Amino acid sequence: MRKVVSFLVLICSTYVFANPIIDEKYGPKTFPDQEKWTAVVAAYAPEIEAIDQAFEKLEGAQIEQTLTIKGVKYQLGHFKGEPIVIFTTGISVPNAAMTMQMALDYFPIDRVVMMGIAGGVNPVFQPGDIAVPERWYFHDESVYVNPNSEKPDEYVLPDYYENALKRYEQRREDDPNAPAYENFGFVHPEEMSVIKQGWEEPKQMPYFTVTPELIELTQKALSTIDPIKMPSGQAINIKVGGNGVTGSVFLDNAEYRQWQQRVYQAQVAEMESAAIGQVCFVNEVDWIVIRSISDLAGGQQGKNEENVFDAIASGTGAQLLIGLLEQIVQVQTQ
Repeated sequence: MRKVVSFLVLICSTYVFANPIIDEKYGPKTFPDQEKWTAVVAAYAPEIEAIDQAFEKLEGAQIEQTLTIKGVKYQLGHFKGEPIVIFTTGISVPNAAMTMQMALDYFPIDRVVMMGIAGGVNPVFQPGDIAVPERWYFHDESVYVNPNSEKPDEYVLPDYYENALKRYEQRREDDPNAPAYENFGFVHPEEMSVIKQGWEEPKQMPYFTVTPELIELTQKALSTIDPIKMPSGQAINIKVGGNGVTGSVFLDNAEYRQWQQRVYQAQVAEMESAAIGQVCFVNEVDWIVIRSISDLAGGQQGKNEENVFDAIASGTGAQLLIGLLEQIVQVQTQ
């Protein structure tokens, strides 16, 4: 997880997985359309602890059963009458992708709300602030190449990558959210290739977009909950919209942080959300991610203090998470 850690809330709404089982002898279980669950997921301990603590204080929230499947603990219960499953994804891209797909195979989940901590890339953020990006990008899918011995400051690029760069540049003419790719030294950014039901071949995707209705419910939640503050009483900054970046990197470098701003217009950086987005996209499941700022991703003076603020940031994020869940429950029961 990371830049950090993550809380994830998965919610089941009115439909089930869109990927059909081709042969009933194989594949994951299918669920009746009327089953509706909410999964609340965290990437690591401080996040799940903040969620558990928030649920313990809520009337109408209870855990009734605990299961362990392939080492992952699932807490099953209800939130305001809606079924929930709470689990930890584990930190970083492979864990997030694996546990998210496992959860979709095991439980009738069709909406995901992920909550966790992240490093602030946008310099307006301070620890405790909250970002709810609209799009998520993989920032470390890349090509590592040698320098060009005949041309200083240039690199020897494989033919396939030069062709890819031409496609990326062409796409920017039509998509204002496409990255403005540039290299970071010998590291040249590339894109994830994705395959899903109904596609004849994989397609490169620059980003994954969260569900617009969940963005709207998040904004509505902000207008209904009490102002979120730090333990000191200081009000926090909350930004809904913009971009987040994901990679298997604990980011603590000012130059790379600035590169992420130029290329991706990034608000925050962490280690799970784009993987969650890809899995949800392939399974046609609604999703959104709430990220609380635990550190400044290398923008600070001196040593990174993520360990100082991770619990505090998880706490502020959990408040918005509960507010969003309240809104989702209202929609579910209408």
